[in-house]
Parts: sequence; structure tokens; C-alpha cells
Amino acid sequence: MQQKVRMPTSSDLMSMWQASGLKEKLIFTFIMIAAFRFGVQMPIFGINNEIFSNMAAQNNIIGFLDLFSGGALGKVSIFALGIGPYITSSIIIQLISVVIPSLEKLQKEEGEAGRRKLSQYTRVFTVVLAAFQSVIFMTYMSHLPGAILPNVNHGMFFLSSMAVLTAGSVLVMWLSELITEKGIGNGGSLIIFVGILSGIPIYAQRTGQLVANDSGLQMGLVVLLAIFFATMIFIVIMQEATRKVVIVNPKRQVGNKVYGGVNTFIPFKLNPGGVMPIIFSIAILLFPTTILSVVGQSNISNVALKNAIMQLTQILSPNGPLYYVIYFVLIVTLTFFYASIMPNMQPKEIATNLKKHGSSIPGIKPGKPTSDALDKILSKTTFIGALGLGVIALVPSLASYVTSIKTLQGIGATSLIIMVGVALDLINQVRTHLLARNYESFLKE
Repeated sequence: MQQKVRMPTSSDLMSMWQASGLKEKLIFTFIMIAAFRFGVQMPIFGINNEIFSNMAAQNNIIGFLDLFSGGALGKVSIFALGIGPYITSSIIIQLISVVIPSLEKLQKEEGEAGRRKLSQYTRVFTVVLAAFQSVIFMTYMSHLPGAILPNVNHGMFFLSSMAVLTAGSVLVMWLSELITEKGIGNGGSLIIFVGILSGIPIYAQRTGQLVANDSGLQMGLVVLLAIFFATMIFIVIMQEATRKVVIVNPKRQVGNKVYGGVNTFIPFKLNPGGVMPIIFSIAILLFPTTILSVVGQSNISNVALKNAIMQLTQILSPNGPLYYVIYFVLIVTLTFFYASIMPNMQPKEIATNLKKHGSSIPGIKPGKPTSDALDKILSKTTFIGALGLGVIALVPSLASYVTSIKTLQGIGATSLIIMVGVALDLINQVRTHLLARNYESFLKE
């Protein structure tokens, strides 16, 4: 007699929600995001916000930075530096850990204790970078006419604002780490995700004003939105696509029963780094352009030097052609870098573990031949994923130029990849919690 399959009821879903601890994690994440958004609305004392907000709307570099700070930079709030110093610090620590043997040992051989030490180094370096960036930012504000309110002591204002900006950046870092540890998803990515979402209404309003009385631009907007939608589909495919390598497991006989012998597979993601290559590429690109922009605002007596700095700033700005070439190269390079440092994508270690358990890839001998075969598979998979991610990152930006609708450029491919990637990561983590609850129920029964 066929057994009837019972569909989960609302009470089942509620029990799964509560027993898996998902409810507490989601509430904690929302509280941390609310704290971040509250800090975004708290401006630094002594600043004329309107002057800098107008500057952010006109300057491509500042506007781009403002998008990823969730509007904190445009408001000149205590969180104006955002998560940027923490991300930049993470990039530098991860890069030098490949070069410096002692740091590489901490990352690969000393387990959780080593990773905690690296995290501590990252935090300390974040404070240094935040202090440096706050000096640059306040120097920029000092040279911006009307940005600082009258009757303000410039010396005390500079020092106090630098301290507040540094402390604000450290607080954002702390919030992101709390979300990663006790909430749902990666804290840094989630803070950037929320910042991008908060900027969408502004970009939508500017686009509506641009195309309101132009039928040609309205048709271009339809084409651009279609490209954005297609891009999101390809992003999902890129994020979820895997290359499955079949593994033959040996049979074991215990008494009269035979165990094992079932073929399994190792899944290698097409895009192992997720959204991190995109985020890191932006951080690397925006750092020199920000420095050049500040230097360009200073009083340089040499006219030729000042013009050269302004031209270089324009070339490296998010609208310059060289920006997209470097951006593409960085995405490809950082995707390979992430694949090389991920523990589950080390051919030698995987081959050693397979040999230890008596498993093998069909038609390939254990040991070094397996390691070489896995290395070839991973190289091809990562190359396809890196190129695909780089192309996806460029297409919507190029479409903005073709359709002459540049008001949506801020939420182009970069923002789309981050938003879709973070959303998929959240969904996968929620799914993991719910599956864990299913296994708990199964074991109890």
C-alpha cells in the first residue's frame, strides 16, 4: 500500500524555525543592521552636509564610495569610512600571508588558533588604515569651500573628527564580525548589501527624472533593465554552478554485511570566491583614486603636475576606460587567488585524503596522478569562472554607456553581483539551518 506523503504545516515550519536557532540569528542580524543604519544618520559636528552631499552627487568617485557606505559618506556621518578599512586590511593580510611563511603557517597549519591570530592582526591594521583614511578625508574636507561651519576651531575639529571617524570604522568592523559570528551571513558583505539597497530609491528617482520626457531614453531604460535582469540570471548560474568530480569509494565487509562502495563526488564551485573578488577589486581600485582626488584638491603650485593628477584621476575613475580594464584583470586575478587559498580546493591535500581512505577518481591512479588531475580540473574550472565573473561585471556598465542612461551605473554589475551573491549566501545558510533541524528530528525519531 502506497504511503501518503504529508506536506509540512505551518506548525511544522514554526517548530523548525524555533528549534534550529534561526529565529535568534535573524533577529540578532536585524538588530546589528539597525544599529549600523542608525549610525549612518549621525553626522559629525561642524560639517555642512549639503555641500558634501552635492559633491557626492556630482563626483563619480565620491558617489561610488557613498553607495558602498550606505549613504554615510554623503552625510559625513560617524560611519563615513564604512567597512572599507576592514576590507582593505583583510586583503593586505591575506596577500602577505601567502608571501610571509610565518603568517602562512598560521593560516594553514595552526587551525582555529592561527586564524584567530590573523584576525587580530587584521583588526589592528584596520585601526591603522582607518586613521590614515580619516586624515585623508578630513584634509579633503578642509580644502572644500564652505564644508566646515564658521566659528569652528579647525585644529580641534580636525583631531576630534579624525578620532570619531576611526572609532566609527572600528565599530562597523565590530558589528560585521558580530553578524558573522552570531547572525546569518558574512557581516562585511551584508553591510555592503544593506548600503546598496538603501541607495536604490535615490538612483531610481534620478533615472525617473532623466527619462520622464524622452521616449528614446525610456526605450533605452527598458533595454537596460532587461540587461540587468539577464545579468542577475547569469550571476545566479555563476554562483551555483559546480564541477562534480566522481569518486569511487572502497567496499568494507563487517561480518555478513558490506558497507561503502557507493560512488560519490567532490563539488568544485565555478566561482569559489563568491562576491569577495568583486569587493576586493573595488577596494583596491578606489584607494589610489581617492588619494589622487584629495591631492588634486590641495594647493599645488605646479600647474602641469596638478593637471596630470586630475587627468590620472579621471582615467582611473569609475567612468574611465582604464578603470574597467584594471577591474577585469583584478577580478580574474583575485578569483584565482581565492581558489588557491581555500582549504577545500587544494589538490595535494584532497589527493592525500582520498588515498588515505582508499578512494580514487575513475581511471586515475592514487597519489600524485590524482593531484595533477585535480589541479588541471580546478585550473580550467577557475579560469572559466574568473572570465565569466569578469565579463558579467563589465556588461551592464557598457550597456549604461550604450543606452546613455548613466544614473543607474552605481547599481550596475558590481552592485548586482554583490546583492545577488549575498542573497544566495543568506538563502543557503537558512537552508542549512532548516536541514539541520530535519536531521535532528530524524535522529530523535
